[in-house]
Amino acid sequence: MNGQVLHSDVKFVPGVGEARARLLERELSIRTVGDLLNHFPFRYIDRTRIYTIAEATNASETAYVQVRARLMGVSYAGEGRKRRFTVIAQDQTGRMELVWFQGIKWIEKRIEVGREYLIFGRPSRYRGQLQIAHPELETMEQAQSRKAESGMQGIYPSTERISSSLGTKGMYRIITAAWGLLREPIPDPLPAAMRQQYGLMELHRAYYNIHFPQSAEELRQAQYRLKFDELLGIQLNVQSRRSARMAKQDGFLFPKVGEVFNTFYNEKLPFPLTGAQKRVIKEIRQDTITGFQMNRLLQGDVGSGKTLVALISMLLAVDNGFQACIMAPTEILARQHYASFCRMLSDVPVRVAILTGSSKAKERRAALEGIASGEVDILVGTHALIEDRVQFANLGFVVIDEQHRFGVEQRARLWTKNLQPPHILVMTATPIPRTLAMTLYGDLDVSVIDELPPGRRPIQTYHYTDSARLRLWGFLKQQIKLGRQAYIVYPLIQESEAMDYKDLTDGYEAVSRDFPLPDYVTAICHGKMKPADKEESMRQFKEGVAHILVATSVIEVGVDVPNATVMVIESAERFGLSQLHQLRGRVGRGGEQSYCILMSGEKLSRESKARLDAMCETTDGFRLAELDLKLRGAGDVNGTQQSGMAFDLKIANPTRDVQVLSLTRDAAIAILEHDPTLSRAEHHGLAELRRRYAGEEQIDFSRIS
Repeated sequence: MNGQVLHSDVKFVPGVGEARARLLERELSIRTVGDLLNHFPFRYIDRTRIYTIAEATNASETAYVQVRARLMGVSYAGEGRKRRFTVIAQDQTGRMELVWFQGIKWIEKRIEVGREYLIFGRPSRYRGQLQIAHPELETMEQAQSRKAESGMQGIYPSTERISSSLGTKGMYRIITAAWGLLREPIPDPLPAAMRQQYGLMELHRAYYNIHFPQSAEELRQAQYRLKFDELLGIQLNVQSRRSARMAKQDGFLFPKVGEVFNTFYNEKLPFPLTGAQKRVIKEIRQDTITGFQMNRLLQGDVGSGKTLVALISMLLAVDNGFQACIMAPTEILARQHYASFCRMLSDVPVRVAILTGSSKAKERRAALEGIASGEVDILVGTHALIEDRVQFANLGFVVIDEQHRFGVEQRARLWTKNLQPPHILVMTATPIPRTLAMTLYGDLDVSVIDELPPGRRPIQTYHYTDSARLRLWGFLKQQIKLGRQAYIVYPLIQESEAMDYKDLTDGYEAVSRDFPLPDYVTAICHGKMKPADKEESMRQFKEGVAHILVATSVIEVGVDVPNATVMVIESAERFGLSQLHQLRGRVGRGGEQSYCILMSGEKLSRESKARLDAMCETTDGFRLAELDLKLRGAGDVNGTQQSGMAFDLKIANPTRDVQVLSLTRDAAIAILEHDPTLSRAEHHGLAELRRRYAGEEQIDFSRIS
């Protein structure tokens, strides 16, 4: 019976109807009664707490206030002489205005001068007067007749159109009406033994207490139970896929460490490996002799030596008769990898080719023919590697650099270049806290390079506003006189009318014209330049001909100029935390002290200020990652969503609920060990939970991270 009710159209809920059903679907994707009951409050108001007007003055949130109506009337103000209805209300502690701009005729009929009301809204100040705009109100008689159980009222996520149609109490009323349609308990997918093991309340009781909390403790238990279900559904999928992958011995075997690897390792290393690099190489080596397909995430901070680890790992493939490739997010980075590999592999019998979107015909033909015939051992490239005409003779090892810069489907297409999947190594310089990474990405093995090469100095980071620009120019002048170089990075190429951010073209002209050292050379680099012009600018900067490089975030990854000691980021509030950290990593690559200067406007949002403060406080990418995940969300681990919460989670948050996430991971592993297909009678509910959170089914994206 309840199954039919939960799947029935929301228009049949008392108080909804056709028009509101269309509005709920359009604004909140609520189509059924079940959808409505899965629309959870994001906070709660204690309806037993009633403020005086004096107390409401200091209330930071919405509040209930008991007042008596003293005066009321309609007035006209503002452009177009907008109509407004105002009530002057007071109590023994003061007075306030209640204002309505819509529904005036209806509200006029409901209010009587001299009568007491309980009003609900967000107090604010307007021209020195305490005011609540569009408050909800009820007579004190109505308020006192409410059931005691409604002491805590949920405040639901909404939109402007929903708020104007339903209001806070309107959503509460229709959810109450929807609950009244249930005639029997909501089916519980978790076995009783499991509920007891993890201290979980029954699902029906959890739904009741999430909408109509009987106490703060009952609410806490309801939230815990609903979070557990959501995260268990994800983990059942993640662990099922991992188990299926580990059950297939379909990975290429790299049994030997041969001449190519040994020659490079013993004679060509540009610097001694750190202990962390050696540990990760051993982990990758172990993966390639098990017979299982490797799927490993390599985390390492900016400048920690991930690329060298990747090259050494690709040489293992070459020694065993396989080809390898590395996909980079920008042409600048791909060409830098290519140049570095060619230099480091000189006199080593390994053939390297490059393929990018702007490769000339001769270069493109040589790369395509070489990989198809097997003559090319290592192919370096951009997203051009995923084109259909790119066919490998024997691809055994794939490296995806800066994996956060590629869409999941782009990464997946490399995985399908062979009938038998190659080993996969994905690298990121935007670290994820290890515990969270191992839990959230439970289907990957996680390696961490947590050491920097010896001799690196921590970069000093400062935040300045435009008022300090003269100080900035003076500092740059000082650094350039010492023989150093500087980057100045802008978020836009040309000025945007919609956003007041510094733009690159104006910035380049200002630096070229106004910089205190006019004899010094300024180069420019951005994504819309012709490749040849971009290469020329980069050559000038790398060779020291240009002293300042004015650029967009195209230089976020891959630019390695040890003599550059200053990174100036204009309109730094425009950049995400991972971008800021990546850009900062372009300096500090030599032995000299380096600096990152974050320039911003005077007015900053709370989130922007948190990002800039964090950048100034630490250079630890793992600490920054924790804040970044809290600000942005974890992304969809099974599907193609790259930011925001996974699977349209209604209540769980993987970054805040790490403890619950860890528990559900262990629970999923334990269940699947004894019943991999969830075919036992007591696990039918768990099988349905797994299906509900299965994500996208076209391709197993989790295998390519």
